[in-house]
Formats: sequence, C-alpha cells, structure tokens
Amino acid sequence: MSYARPLPALWRPLILLAACGLLASCAVGPNYKRPALTVPGAFKDAPPAAAAPAPPLPSDWWTLFKDPVLDRLVNEALSANLSIQAAMARLDEAHEATRSAAGSFFPSLSVGASMRRSGSAAPPTTLYSVPLQLSYELDVWGRLRREYESAKHTEEATADDYVFVRQTEAAAVAQAYFTLRLYDREVGFFNEALGLYRQQLDLTNTKFKSGLGLPTDLLQAKTQVNTATNQLIDVRRARAKQEHALALLLGRPPSEFSLDSAPLDLAIPDVPAGLPVNLLNRRPDVAETEHQLAAANALIGVATADFFPSFSLTGSAGFQSSSADNLFEWEKRTWSVAPGLTLPLFEGGQLTAARARAKARYRELVADYRSAVLVAFRDVEDALSDLGFLAEKAKSLDATLESAREYSRLTELQYRQGLTTYLQVIDANQTLLSNELSAAQTQLDRLDTSVLLMKALGGGWAGDTALEGK
Repeated sequence: MSYARPLPALWRPLILLAACGLLASCAVGPNYKRPALTVPGAFKDAPPAAAAPAPPLPSDWWTLFKDPVLDRLVNEALSANLSIQAAMARLDEAHEATRSAAGSFFPSLSVGASMRRSGSAAPPTTLYSVPLQLSYELDVWGRLRREYESAKHTEEATADDYVFVRQTEAAAVAQAYFTLRLYDREVGFFNEALGLYRQQLDLTNTKFKSGLGLPTDLLQAKTQVNTATNQLIDVRRARAKQEHALALLLGRPPSEFSLDSAPLDLAIPDVPAGLPVNLLNRRPDVAETEHQLAAANALIGVATADFFPSFSLTGSAGFQSSSADNLFEWEKRTWSVAPGLTLPLFEGGQLTAARARAKARYRELVADYRSAVLVAFRDVEDALSDLGFLAEKAKSLDATLESAREYSRLTELQYRQGLTTYLQVIDANQTLLSNELSAAQTQLDRLDTSVLLMKALGGGWAGDTALEGK
C-alpha cells in the first residue's frame, strides 16, 4: 500500500507562487505595431532611376566635396564637439536606466546586523541578530517586462538622437566652412574691385586736373572707393565672426583657431539616380520618434498591469542570539518565508486616469511620428527642388556675369575716351560686383543644399531595423 506524504507547510506557498509564475509568459497591454503610413514610391524631383541601383551615401559623406580641410574639420568636430559629447552622456544615462529596469527581474538580497536591548521589572536582555533579507516580485502580468521594454526603447531612441546630433553637427561644420570660404571669395571680389576703382580714381583725378573732367566725377570716384572699402571691412568682420562660430563647433576657444583664406571653389556633388525612399529606417530622427512611440506603447501595459493583483515573496534567514559569543552557532539559526498578494480595491480613479493618460500620450506620439515621416519626405523634396532651381540660376548667372564684365569693360573704355560720364562707370561697376556676389552666394546655396539633401537622406546612416515590419 502506498500513500502520498503531505507537503511541508513551507513548500505550499512556494509552489503556489511558482504556479502563478507560469502565468508570466504573457504581458497585459498592447504589443507595439507600427502605425499605418502612406509612403510615396519615389521623390517628385529626383533624377530618373538608373539601370543599376544607386550606391549608398558614404558614412563620411562630406568627403564627396573633395576638400581635405573640410574632412579634417568634420572629423575633429565628431570627436570634440560639445553637443555630441552631451548626446553621448544622455545615451550612457539611458543605458544605465535600462540596466536598472532589467535588475527588477531578479530577487533583492540584503544583509543587516542589529542589537536590541530591552527590559522591564525583570533584568534587561540583549538580542543580537544578523538576518539575510530576500524580496522578489513575480512578474505575473508583465508589468516589469513592459517597464523594461519601455526603458529599452527609450535607450534606442537616445541612440538615434546621438546619431542625429552627429549628423547635425557635421552638417553645421560643413555649412559654416562653406560660408567662411564665401567670405574669402567676397574679400577677393572687393580687393579686385578696389584695385579697379583706385585706377579709375587716378584717371578721373588726372582728367580733372587737366580740365577734361568734372568735380562731380572726382567726388563720385572717391565715394565709390570709400564705399567699397567699407563693404570690404564688413565682409572681413563677418568672416572673423564666422571663424569664431566654426571654432565653437570644433569644441575650441576662438583664440585657438584660425583658417588661412581660400576662395569658395568646390564642385557640387551629383545627385545619384534612384534615391532611396525608405526614410523610416534611414533617418535617425524618424527612428527616434518611433522608438519613443514604442516606449509609450509599453507604458500602457504598465498602467494596465496595475489593475491586477501583485504577487511577492519575502524571506529572511540568519542568526539570532542573546549572546554575541554564540551568535553564529548552527542552533541559533532562524528563517521565515512570507508570500504576499496585493490587490487594488479602491484608488480614487488614479489607476484609470493613469492608463488613460498613457493612452493619450501614445496617441500624441503617433501624430508626432506621422508628422516626422512627412517632414522627412518634405526635407528631401525641398532639397531636390532647390538643387534644380539653383542649378538653373547658376547657369543664368554665368551668362549675366559674362555680359556684366563686357559692359564694365566697354563703359570704362568709353569713359577714357570721354564718350560717357563717370556715373555710367559706377553703374557698370556696381552691376558687375553685384552679379559676382550673387554668383558666389548661389554657389554657397547649392553647397548648403547638397549638405541638407545628404542629411535628409540619412547621411549614410544604415539605421536600426528592429522595428521594421512590426
């Protein structure tokens, strides 16, 4: 005859809690799913797709401008820029928050020591105790897992933000460098113009002294020289401030940074045919917004789990004695196990409000995510259309410059021959200088827009596909 021995009383609550733990395979709350989006199949102003797929943008996209100085500056900024360092610190902080959330899956152990002395009518007694405390929450409804899921997505969003900051600062360095070189080119224009204006002033002064010129012509010539001198001072002042701004992007004090002058003379990189339209995983700012959305979705599960009972296990084991001499003898050992259950009965509407707030936050981020996707496509379309229009403008300005140079040459020749007044010379000079400045500014606009296009396309960032298709 066989019979089943009854389980010790200690094991019954443990087995009950273990059975509850079997329920932990599911987590309450919605699983994340990417919101429905309408993604265009191609960009409106992109070049026609080629037979072979377009090569991806390199991670060091700034090398496409083929300027060693620019390469050096961007690489220096990526290692020393203070905004990038702050973004890295935020990423480290988010990583530690994820580690903290993961720690909630494990029991908590602590050890202590105490001495308690008490007495009444009887002689006082002393009780020594060295307990080892254990506490553990069973994640029956997945609340802890949802908290970890939210922390993990927040960390991934912070990682995307770090990449975005790097892209932004690299683009800022490139654009600041291009602007600096524009000022160098404008300094060259004004120096060249001043050389011409001083020659014209000398000629006008000679004609005036010989009685062949008017005093107003001489005054106009002097005014033109002084005006150009003032404009040159303004350009040099702007260049100095631009150099200071570039130093800050490199994480350096302005007093420790300078660049030799060089004119803006860089080629515009070609826009590759067949541009990628999958910006959802190419743009770090879009990916960041989606990870924030997934984190908010997980918090709905956390708020939902708060409606259900929570199960916990606390235990204690150690030694207790009235004498410190025999405190650690085996006979002085003590232990206790206390399973626990907590069920919310009345919270004054706090749990309902917390879940409703979590859902509202999720809906807000859904709108933000869809907006970020639309902005991403707009950024690319803006850059592509700008590049097209600016290329047309540059071509038109080339023809205008050719005419302005010839107009200036013929006007000066006519003035030397006494066939026109100096007022017409001034008009020709101003027309030429204005068009030279406009052509240089258009060149800068094309370079800046090329940078914006590379940034809008993800700038060589491969992207995190962890959420793709979910």
